Amino acid sequence: MDYCRGTARNVNPQHNISLPLTHQPTHNTLKRQITDQLVAPSNVLNYERPVKRQKPEQLPASQGMDKRHPSSFQQLEKLGEGTYATVFKGRNRQTGELVALKEIHLDSEEGTPSTAIREISLMKELKHDNIVSLHDVIHTENKLMLVFEYMDKDLKKYMDSRGSGGQLDYITIKSFMHQLLQGIAFCHENRVLHRDLKPQNLLINNKGQLKLADFGLARAFGIPVNTFSNEVVTLWYRAPDVLLGSRTYNTSIDIWSAGCIMAEMYTGRPLFPGTTNEDQLQKIFRIMGTPSERSWPGISQFPEYKSNFHVFATQDLRMFLPQIDQVGLDLISRMLQLRPEMRIGALEALSHLWFRDLPQLRQQQVQQAQQIQMGGQGSMMMGGASGGGYGVPVYQ
Repeated sequence: MDYCRGTARNVNPQHNISLPLTHQPTHNTLKRQITDQLVAPSNVLNYERPVKRQKPEQLPASQGMDKRHPSSFQQLEKLGEGTYATVFKGRNRQTGELVALKEIHLDSEEGTPSTAIREISLMKELKHDNIVSLHDVIHTENKLMLVFEYMDKDLKKYMDSRGSGGQLDYITIKSFMHQLLQGIAFCHENRVLHRDLKPQNLLINNKGQLKLADFGLARAFGIPVNTFSNEVVTLWYRAPDVLLGSRTYNTSIDIWSAGCIMAEMYTGRPLFPGTTNEDQLQKIFRIMGTPSERSWPGISQFPEYKSNFHVFATQDLRMFLPQIDQVGLDLISRMLQLRPEMRIGALEALSHLWFRDLPQLRQQQVQQAQQIQMGGQGSMMMGGASGGGYGVPVYQ
């Protein structure tokens, strides 16, 4: 799993985007700087909407800095390590609760990674059942420690552990997609783009709950639309408009990624496994058809558009997803629209007919789990020890 941005990954390095460190004040002012940014995220993220701010002394104890010391947590095994951070499985010494501890080592010259500040600022605001919880932020002289809730697996590890080539069953796919869209909808309602949705950044616990994690590339947005970087989203899950160089994308960027994830849960393989930006576009066009000015007005104005793109005809998605039903095919087709304005929104997707039978299916799943447990075989979803989702590659 990937608890924090800027750490080693369990996927091809060329498919990941790492952001540079931001040069910031030295230790004498670092603590004050981080605290100010946590309580005033509009300064960090360039919000264009009014943000209610609280003075540090008015913050509830749960949101303050340094209310605990790192010694409050027992470090267990290491879950992952990268350039800027290390993630450990940990335990709260007072409560016995399992946690994930992400340690960011601070440099007196370079300061704190900008992605860490952005992640902390956003996750202090985003409280939802389908978003991983940031319990605490502890600052010491030479490191910043983020305390996350502990999750058992990321979606990639969960799929890899299946004996059917990574393919998930119908009930699990529907349950995970519904939870994914709930998390996305909450982010979008609160004007936050995740910008890096992929199986490694979706954490799962042994109760079957799915939660969004790794907000290192996330960004707040306002009105009018900001001009964003197009160096976002792991390549395989990057929307075609972003691949073409768009810098004015919106919530549709996350919907495209969700559609790619849905397809991958059916097959166990990524739908568009490109190796370069150009190859990624070609793999998308090979299935979805090559767009033109007629089908996508204005496409020729994108910086990465080429008039000599190979022309592919649109394929039937059922050729690549033979297990999918007709209603599910309609939902994924609405998410994987080449034109961003044509993609379905997260709230609308949650109301799609495909989710109509989800309550009954979940009840069946609970009954099956109880039967397995009574048979002495353990739970349906076994916890492991990986490290993705928190910003490191192997956290499940």
